[in-house]
Amino acid sequence: MLQSFSKIKKVSGTLSLPGDKSISHRAVMFSALAKGISTIENISNAEDVNSTISCFKQLGCKVKKEGKLLKISGKGFKGFKKPEKPLDCGNSGTTTRLISGILAAQDFQSKLIGDSSLSLRPMKRIIEPLTLMGAKLQATNTFTLPMIIKPSKKIHPIEYELPIPSAQIKSAVLFCGLHLDKKTTVIENIPSRNHTEILLNLRTKIEDGQRKIFVSRDNYPVKGEYVVPSDISSAAFFIVLTLLAKNSELKIKNISLNPTRTGILEVLSKMGANISVIKERRKMGEHIGDIVVCSSKLKNISIPENIIPNIIDEIPILSVAGIFAEGEFRISGAQELRFKETDRIKALCINYKMLGLNVEEYDDGFIVSGEIKNKVAKFESYDDHRIAMAFSILSLLLKDGGNVNNFECVNISNPDFLNQVKSITK
Repeated sequence: MLQSFSKIKKVSGTLSLPGDKSISHRAVMFSALAKGISTIENISNAEDVNSTISCFKQLGCKVKKEGKLLKISGKGFKGFKKPEKPLDCGNSGTTTRLISGILAAQDFQSKLIGDSSLSLRPMKRIIEPLTLMGAKLQATNTFTLPMIIKPSKKIHPIEYELPIPSAQIKSAVLFCGLHLDKKTTVIENIPSRNHTEILLNLRTKIEDGQRKIFVSRDNYPVKGEYVVPSDISSAAFFIVLTLLAKNSELKIKNISLNPTRTGILEVLSKMGANISVIKERRKMGEHIGDIVVCSSKLKNISIPENIIPNIIDEIPILSVAGIFAEGEFRISGAQELRFKETDRIKALCINYKMLGLNVEEYDDGFIVSGEIKNKVAKFESYDDHRIAMAFSILSLLLKDGGNVNNFECVNISNPDFLNQVKSITK
């Protein structure tokens, strides 16, 4: 589907967004693991989260929507039933990698499949640590889906140092470790999203500059009530739109302000963004608050590589802010962008070149500078939801507007994106 956008005059109002996608995935998984009925409020309506829900239905969990609540009847320790057909993870890398840690500890065989995009994404990064734990995982020759997970009687705890900062790898190991009596330890040198540790209340400590996370069956989930804060990754698109539009102000409510997720706010603030946080509070151990954003004149800054894991999902929309800011936009140390739903470095560079901007592409990033010279009939989304939304925001700011091809991929993370845009723009 080709979606057209016209230039807006301003942004105003208040926005409430669906639940954080990362936390929603984990709330579903912990509810499924626990014995009894758990409730989840403000769960994400993203297709990725629906893929997680669908997988656990196949594993025997009953799921029921009641108003704003999702009720999940969990199966308890090793209570899942053997799925009758492959578990379809859709486009969700989070579903695939996290559920692998759970399935590796079960007493039955399962098979994971996904769509054409997910089937190209690397799974070796979870296969290696889970195999070290004694799990039996078999993927393709290139370590991609489909993947078969066989039962193993030799699952054991390990001490594992993450080779790259990754909440998905970390969580896969921790999920498997939940099924073991002795402690598994995960070591990270650069912090990654810590929602798993927070929701499970895992013990952590800093030692010699490294962060160590400990897990065992003592931490196995129990039924509970989850309230999911709104997704800062979804909010980032509307934050940038407000900053770049003239005479604009927007309030976004109940946003996750987890320190491992707020790098986008830190970078934009250093660029000169007028962003304030109000009504800060905590729920389920997570830091949340309301964000107020006002039109701002931005200036590009040197973005340190150690913050890249914290902003990896927001780089596409951050680069949109960068092309309207003073100076050149430069990002490096972001090679992980090439292994998302599409090669996001290449996708961004191709679309920016169509605008007549000066673009230099590197293995781990890119540089964009100059002024927009060309009208663009059509931006390519490459079936990547974050690319589609980033160039939708850009189109809303262009004199002649713009079009985004294969726009429907936004459903992967935010099916209500268009309605949200319409509710705050004039």
